[in-house]
Amino acid sequence: MKTNEKLIDDLLTKLRGLSYIHTKDIPDIDLYMDQVTTFMEQHLSFGKRHDDDKVLTKTMINNYAKNDLLPPPVKKKYSKDHLILLAFIYYFKGFLSIGDIQVLLSSLSEKYFTEDHDQLDKVYNEIVKIEKLQLVDLMKEVQSRFELSKRSFSSYPEEDKDYLQLFSFICTLSFDVYLKKQMIEQIIDEMRAAKKKDSPADKKEK
Repeated sequence: MKTNEKLIDDLLTKLRGLSYIHTKDIPDIDLYMDQVTTFMEQHLSFGKRHDDDKVLTKTMINNYAKNDLLPPPVKKKYSKDHLILLAFIYYFKGFLSIGDIQVLLSSLSEKYFTEDHDQLDKVYNEIVKIEKLQLVDLMKEVQSRFELSKRSFSSYPEEDKDYLQLFSFICTLSFDVYLKKQMIEQIIDEMRAAKKKDSPADKKEK
């Protein structure tokens, strides 16, 4: 197994090399399903845990459409806006439920999924700009938490220390993920309640 220092160096190297879908690379013509999965595989494969993992499959995409995460294709073809929404879904699906993603993206689809594909393009690029600015701070934070974990369990035997310090590092990252997931879910619950309150059926009952 790699040393803890080597593991962190590899993590930071991966963070530095993170890529994303550039909207200028998305074809201006609509794509069939096979072309969509190929495109997503080419541009999001950096996020795969294992080489044989699939970024998105036909079954996944069909399920997203059935569950109203994604507007249905037109004549079996997917537009640039479809691919942008699929990119958002890909990032969210690792820690949010299908229902939560549906609530989160529904207004985005309703307001910005347009025929000229210009509005959703602008929203996506603005999000990417913010996330790129966050990456520098994230790398500093990861390094800081690793240094903190290295100072833990100092009195433990050498044969246990590496594992316990690595476990400590993972716990600090996990606690952060846990808290942020709780906050995200609370915000989505508020969005869900507001959407239900504004629905025609709910207004009719009142």
